[in-house]
Amino acid sequence: MTDSHSSKEMPSVALARYDVACQALADAKAVDEVRQILHVADALRAYARQAKNKALEVDAAEIRIRAERRVGELMQAQRETVGLAQGGQPYQATGSNLDPVNTPPTLADAGIDKHLADRARKLAAVPSAEFQAELQQWRERAQVESARVTANLIRAGEREQIRADRAAVAHLAGAYQLLYADPPWRYEHVKTESRAVENQYPTMSLEEICGLSIPAAAEAVLFMWATSPKLAEAMQVIAAWGFTYRTCAVWDKDRIGMGYYFRQQHELLLVGARGAMAVPEPSDRPPSVFRIRRDEAHSQKPDQVYAMLEQMYPTFGDADRVELFARAPRDGWSAWGNDPAVAS
Repeated sequence: MTDSHSSKEMPSVALARYDVACQALADAKAVDEVRQILHVADALRAYARQAKNKALEVDAAEIRIRAERRVGELMQAQRETVGLAQGGQPYQATGSNLDPVNTPPTLADAGIDKHLADRARKLAAVPSAEFQAELQQWRERAQVESARVTANLIRAGEREQIRADRAAVAHLAGAYQLLYADPPWRYEHVKTESRAVENQYPTMSLEEICGLSIPAAAEAVLFMWATSPKLAEAMQVIAAWGFTYRTCAVWDKDRIGMGYYFRQQHELLLVGARGAMAVPEPSDRPPSVFRIRRDEAHSQKPDQVYAMLEQMYPTFGDADRVELFARAPRDGWSAWGNDPAVAS
């Protein structure tokens, strides 16, 4: 990056030099440090466009891409760095036991909005060699013509995430007959950032969820949560995972929420089956509507549902039943979730 500009003409920071900025990113240990470099890169890029300095504009654009990738790397190493709540999810506590001082922050608390979080994860997922090669090819083209790089890297990151998710599910031993899932649905329209799902935990696209290789037995039953807006997508997931929709139950949360048409107070527990899976005995069949007051924690499902499923299939143990997208291990269940700590 050129040093020919005076401090009055461009942002007067040491990071104005490309090599200094890259080294600062490599050394950064906290999201706040990287966010400062992001701000500098944006300022440099705006200045470069105004000054018609193509070389400086390319440098600034690359610094921003590298900074976003570094955010993703720090999020992956969150326990040792920014201390984000496990898996990007809010700390789970109830009542007066919640410690506001020592509680790990959510993504929003760390200043990472949902768009940055999503891009950062995908950029960090791209293998280093592929990332460097793509950037180098882009730099060579960008000096003389308009060229895209971020979109290509994002797509590469999405492919890597899908492969990683499939591998994570595939490592589960055996084929399970009872599967319980609460997919991290991605919502496209959120009016207030304070309620953005991405600020609470990492989400997945419909394609990513459908692409998972679910370790289900030839004869199996699936219980899957779906909100009303995601009902059509949930039906696609059930089919993609090799199940046929059978019925559903309704969770009355006993607490009203938000909604565009109706203020939502319920959630659906869909049931899918494959093969000649036996249905529960009549005495083990619960009512289709159960009223349990919703917890304060975002997206937290009632623990009573585990007991309900265990009652429906009393002969199953952890070798027969698995919870996908689990937030924490549970006795009697195999588990796979966003955090390696819950993987069995």
